[in-house]
Amino acid sequence: MGKTTFRIAALAGDGIGPEIMREAIKVLRVVETKHAVKLDITEVPVGWDAIDKEGKALPDRTLAVCKKSDAILLGAVGLHYRDAELPKEKRPERAAFLRLRREFGLFANFRPIRMHPALAFASPLRAERLGDGIDLLVVRESTGGLYHAYPKKTEEVLDARRQESKPRQVVRAIDTMAITGSDVERIAHMAFRAAWLRRKKVTSVDKANILETSILWRDVVTDVSRQYPEVVLEHMLVDTAAMQLVLHPTQFDVVLGENTFAEILGDEAAALVGSLGMLPSATLGTTQQGRTFGLYEPAGGTAPDIAGKNLANPIAQIRAAALLLRFSLGAPAIAKAIENAVDKVITQGYRTKDIASPNDPKERVVGTSQMGDAIAAAI
Repeated sequence: MGKTTFRIAALAGDGIGPEIMREAIKVLRVVETKHAVKLDITEVPVGWDAIDKEGKALPDRTLAVCKKSDAILLGAVGLHYRDAELPKEKRPERAAFLRLRREFGLFANFRPIRMHPALAFASPLRAERLGDGIDLLVVRESTGGLYHAYPKKTEEVLDARRQESKPRQVVRAIDTMAITGSDVERIAHMAFRAAWLRRKKVTSVDKANILETSILWRDVVTDVSRQYPEVVLEHMLVDTAAMQLVLHPTQFDVVLGENTFAEILGDEAAALVGSLGMLPSATLGTTQQGRTFGLYEPAGGTAPDIAGKNLANPIAQIRAAALLLRFSLGAPAIAKAIENAVDKVITQGYRTKDIASPNDPKERVVGTSQMGDAIAAAI
């Protein structure tokens, strides 16, 4: 693998973040003992944890550690019940998470959605809709679109649309959706390359019947597709895609979309396999010498209602660590060993509460730390 020592910045964050991060690091330490790799893991604060300790969501020392690392492993940030304490721009979601994306040029979010056969009962869909199982990849452009474009503001204006003799003052909020052709081209290449290694189909979602941004999106994706003749491209309106994910999820291979559209569809697809606690996410930058700097995290949130109770499912965090090994450290075999270990313990019947069946006496319902122990032992 070239160099044998890799640096990882571990940012546990808020809510269940510290618990699930602990289990991911536990698994990575076992990897060190069984494979020829040395992992220099530095734990630093982020989110409300960092605000409480150092006064801001992304402290300078945390950012400095990230810049010296080969990749970032993130737990989760944000506590909704504390939002009133700070203005929006200083809360963790913007001041830490979005800033990390901008700071490192992380433009491509990959969210693999795969259902383990033993967990088919947890899907809200009937068995005939699941077919041989759900296995798709949501690819999301994560630096542009509705989340990042300006202006964004809330203001008071005179509402002259009403049929009244005197216009009245109303509050209006404005968000802006903007994309560039180069941004679309860059993410489209990522999606087509990923599809070429899978089942060779890209479904590009947009709202080209209404939005100018989507018209440009569709034109650029179509142009890029001509460079990948082996990959089938279909365009689908985002509302149709939301419906088709429920009606016929097995038709999808790689789903490509703008920031907002793809995030919503990604969460919908995640629900189809039973639990967000199972699914990792990788946000990637450019690739150099076969390795890609990225930020890796669970697809779910901070879940403050179960934090500190040994109830959280650590599998998404552990799978995020596997993605880190695959994409940023150039160690696909080690990543596969972790993923196989996860599949093994699920097959053996280990379950956290969120994926437990009330009708299977063979299951063994365990807590966060016990699930981490089982996966570590299975590597």
